[in-house]
Amino acid sequence: MNISLARQTALVTGASSGIGQAVAIALANAGANIVVNYHSDEEGAAATLNAVTQAGKKGIIYKADIGQEEEVLAMFAAATREFGTLDILVNNAGIQRDGKFSELSLEDWMAVINTNLTGQFLCAREAAKEFSSRGKTEYSKALGKILFISSVHNIIPWAGHVNYAASKGGETMLMESIAQELAPQGIRVNSIAPGAIKTDINKSVWSDPVQRKKLMELIPYGRIGEPEDIGKAAVWLASDEADYITGATIYVDGGMTLYPSFASGG
Repeated sequence: MNISLARQTALVTGASSGIGQAVAIALANAGANIVVNYHSDEEGAAATLNAVTQAGKKGIIYKADIGQEEEVLAMFAAATREFGTLDILVNNAGIQRDGKFSELSLEDWMAVINTNLTGQFLCAREAAKEFSSRGKTEYSKALGKILFISSVHNIIPWAGHVNYAASKGGETMLMESIAQELAPQGIRVNSIAPGAIKTDINKSVWSDPVQRKKLMELIPYGRIGEPEDIGKAAVWLASDEADYITGATIYVDGGMTLYPSFASGG
């Protein structure tokens, strides 16, 4: 299957490292121009842009805190000035501030909700506005595509990470409600829910033999995911090959949501 996103432009939030970086590069390799959003890792954003240009596509870097409305509005304005319009939004940016529930500060609660949920709302809203104002194109069956990068913790409770899990659970209902509302306009909205992916945020687990062994007990397929696994799923979901899919969450998790502890009986 040769998937092409030629003539399309994608904005990927949190694209300076890990999953966001891999998704941005995969979309570029499929033919899309890329808006590389980042918040603090300018060097990582530059590396992403370099990979985009090596793929023969155009890209720009834009620094913005997606939890701040004025910064989101400015980012979308810059993207449309540069490329004329947007066709794909990948709502990837997210943070973790972990802690025991009884000791979790309001500041840490709000920081995670503001980025992981409010930020996703703001970006999706502006993308939907752009798609609707631009109208239909000849190179995509859908008017526009919005992808949320969620987590298996949208359905798996996670003690010690209640703010993160709550944000991802809320994100799922946000995605589904948006999908329901925008489908009549021809805008597709979906989620990818990664399991354990080999990124810097969890390096302390997958790089330690003892911790890695414990993690493997949670993954029936027997390996940790790579960021490129998410990139491949994102390319497919953003393409016309997935044109009849909206409001869906695809779990890319090696079977983590299959409750592996019940494999030998319950």
